[in-house]
Amino acid sequence: MNNRWRGIFAIVVTPFTDSLELDEAALRRQVNFCIEAGAAGLVGPANASEFATMSDEERQRWIRIVVEEADGRAPVVAATTHGHKLPAIALSRYVQDVGADGIMAMPPHILHPDADGCYDYYLALNDALRIPICIQNYIGPIGTPMPSSLLARMCRELEWVQYLKEETLPEPRAISRTLAAARDACKGVFGGQGGIYMIDEWRRGACGNMPASQSVDIHAQIWQRLEANDEAGARALFNRLLPLLNFERMHGVAVYKQVFLRRDIFTSTASRIPDTYLDQQDLQEFDAIWRDIEPLLTV
Repeated sequence: MNNRWRGIFAIVVTPFTDSLELDEAALRRQVNFCIEAGAAGLVGPANASEFATMSDEERQRWIRIVVEEADGRAPVVAATTHGHKLPAIALSRYVQDVGADGIMAMPPHILHPDADGCYDYYLALNDALRIPICIQNYIGPIGTPMPSSLLARMCRELEWVQYLKEETLPEPRAISRTLAAARDACKGVFGGQGGIYMIDEWRRGACGNMPASQSVDIHAQIWQRLEANDEAGARALFNRLLPLLNFERMHGVAVYKQVFLRRDIFTSTASRIPDTYLDQQDLQEFDAIWRDIEPLLTV
């Protein structure tokens, strides 16, 4: 796809069966839901997809399924973060071969290289690929935060480093700094963090946001209003979504999967992350939030 990436690129959540195997049918349902709901692109398996709990074979199968099911209807950005540049290159070449439209990668999330090491990592990916690279600049302890000057340098000097996802804090200001430093060398900077800062980010020039996918139809509606310069309308809708965003920031994947269970896309809320669940009182609060959210859904 030659069009620039812009809009809501949904981080696809990984569905597991109760026995913690990859639920391929639910993954395919989720892809179709995201596209029908207005996602401009699909991303993963990333942090919200529990990538760190998955084997390389599972990540390859996950990406192959998403590319197949998307079938060219939306760009697929495969997340290929790895512990070292060599397995990252191998996974990235695999996803390029199966038809992914680009990759997204953090620096090695255990080694946490210095600035020279980060540059070397993305240089190696750049030299191995012929599809766009999105650098994910994520907060610790998983991420290795990089300054805007380094991000801008890589955009200028590395042909396939074309997009950035900024998730260091304060995120909107970081987007402003990076856009000012990179200028035309960068095709776009996405925000993250579940879309909680997306209005401020849009105003500062972000090209989109990459939230987890369970409420992508609402995120897409907010973005559409922003693009129509209806900031008041976007803010009114965002304020209705905000209680769910706040609840997600506390409980993470457990809420993503509960939403998908309510939407009849997942059949299980199982997670490989220990102690990831909602207790009865959590579910009572979720129910109260959900009653206000449900009228906003379009799919």
